Amino acid sequence: MNKYKKALIKTYIEMTPAIFVAMVATGLGFLALFTSDVPMIADFGKMLTIGIVVSFIVASLFLLPLLFVKDQHFPKEKQVSQSKKENKGFLYRMTMKILKLKYLMIILAFALAITGIVLDQLVRVETDIETFMPQDSQALSDIHELRDRMGSTDQIAIVFKSDNMISDENLVLISHEVDYLKNQYADSIVQVNSLLSLADTMGNEINETSMNQLIQTLPEEQTKVWINKDHSEMVVQLMIEKMETNDLDMFLSELDKYYQGIESNEINISITGQAVIDVSMVSSLTSGRYTITLLGMLAVFLGLLIIYRSPIKAITPLIPITLIVGWSGLIMYTLDIAYTPLTATLGALIIGIGTEFTILIMDRFYKNKKDYLPIDDTIAETVHMIGKPILISAITTIGGFSALMISDFEILKNFGIMTVINLVLAIVSTLLIMPVVLYFQTKLSMKFQK
Repeated sequence: MNKYKKALIKTYIEMTPAIFVAMVATGLGFLALFTSDVPMIADFGKMLTIGIVVSFIVASLFLLPLLFVKDQHFPKEKQVSQSKKENKGFLYRMTMKILKLKYLMIILAFALAITGIVLDQLVRVETDIETFMPQDSQALSDIHELRDRMGSTDQIAIVFKSDNMISDENLVLISHEVDYLKNQYADSIVQVNSLLSLADTMGNEINETSMNQLIQTLPEEQTKVWINKDHSEMVVQLMIEKMETNDLDMFLSELDKYYQGIESNEINISITGQAVIDVSMVSSLTSGRYTITLLGMLAVFLGLLIIYRSPIKAITPLIPITLIVGWSGLIMYTLDIAYTPLTATLGALIIGIGTEFTILIMDRFYKNKKDYLPIDDTIAETVHMIGKPILISAITTIGGFSALMISDFEILKNFGIMTVINLVLAIVSTLLIMPVVLYFQTKLSMKFQK
């Protein structure tokens, strides 16, 4: 067996298991995205998971054999001088210096993370869907022009349900509710449209007989907008002022609370419409970011616990990545970057990607421990061996996400900016904090063994 075959087999034996574990951990980090109530986020998680599985298969079945063929048939031998062999390189020297400052490094890292977690509560949440679009787009200009002409483009529909919605009693109730809305929310409601307003415009009286005549007179396409065929459901449409999502949510909550108080066995009232859907969607995207992040951490920890059967080994790769969550919040607060529906998923994304780096470092460290070198030297040698591939992997990933930063869509641009920032933090955490974590983890393990 020639040296190239031996190198291929050794690579498969030593590297593939570690990469497989890293792939599983990454997939488990993305698994939290599946729990989102928003289908597009769940689908995003699915596609990320499929992507890493395909990448692993391609790397294992095609890339390594391709490298073998290249070296076998197109060898390019390099003579390495003895002095170069003895030169451990920048990463080795950097790690040794970091380990000398290990207490300062770990205290500073946790202090910044805790500060970031606190300040993250103050980071703005951008919920206005129109701000996600290219601000110079014709479609957005048309929306603004239409709003100026009509007074509103946002709508809420209040649906009244009863055995007979055009009975005199129900018509009086709806008329009263329309007047209440106009008076109570004069600053928010631009116009109220319903079958009653149509009858009033046409000069008809508001009673059951008149309404029956109006319904029979109007085309079916027009009447079904306001009332169904058996007259059991009637819609009152509210044209409202443009509101921030938080203000709109409060407005809808007030309406819902009010109508719950006047519902009875004879009539049922519900609030719906595009505005309600938008509020629900944005709320699900932004308010669930902490849940998604925590679920991602839990899933990765449990997965690694099953694989390694050691709580210490399972938690070690997660510690540096958990710090990134706090650092990221600190940077967003400092740069005044708002959370958007996409950046709200970054917690799970960075846990998945970052854990891959720390697992590779930890796996190589445990293999190097067999050489019985001092802990500092073993950790530095580990970073020297695996740090460069991790750097190259991270830089290529950064390059891919950087393309989003030139997007005309603000939501994609912000997502690209924060993803690049978080990937840089992942590199920093992996190369600067992971060695310190490995040092303390080893010392702790040795203490328990005694």
